[in-house]
Amino acid sequence: MKRKLWPLAALATLCLGFAACNDTGTTSNANSANSNLPGTRTAVTPAPTASATPKYSEEQAKQERARAKENKETVGDTLEDAWIHTKIVTQLIGDSQTPERKINVDVVNNEVTLRGAVDTPEAKAEAERIAKGTEGVKKVTNQLKVTTTAKPAKAKTT
Repeated sequence: MKRKLWPLAALATLCLGFAACNDTGTTSNANSANSNLPGTRTAVTPAPTASATPKYSEEQAKQERARAKENKETVGDTLEDAWIHTKIVTQLIGDSQTPERKINVDVVNNEVTLRGAVDTPEAKAEAERIAKGTEGVKKVTNQLKVTTTAKPAKAKTT
């Protein structure tokens, strides 16, 4: 069990690292400190735009496609599809309401298909919410099935 969780934990750490590196905040006072001085001109620097795949390499996408294939999942040929798959799987791992390894995530042309079985309607809805809320996703098809395993009632002894 520990061997299965190690790659998932590494993947989650990698994704969180990418998210932290994608901070595009700017300070509004950077160019205006001396703007009231006579003869001072300030250059306006455009804010950097965030890319959908910050520092996500083709090698990382190749590794993600290999992991997806092991789990019988499909990831398209674009860098964006692999990045979306990484983000969704990582979010499912981190959400206690979703059994990530019971949910197959297919991503092709920025369109996500969720397949598999979950225990509750809430888990199905949560997985769909995560997928729809992921940047870059154009469409989500939720094919998850809710399967409840009825537990036999305990017999009372008197």
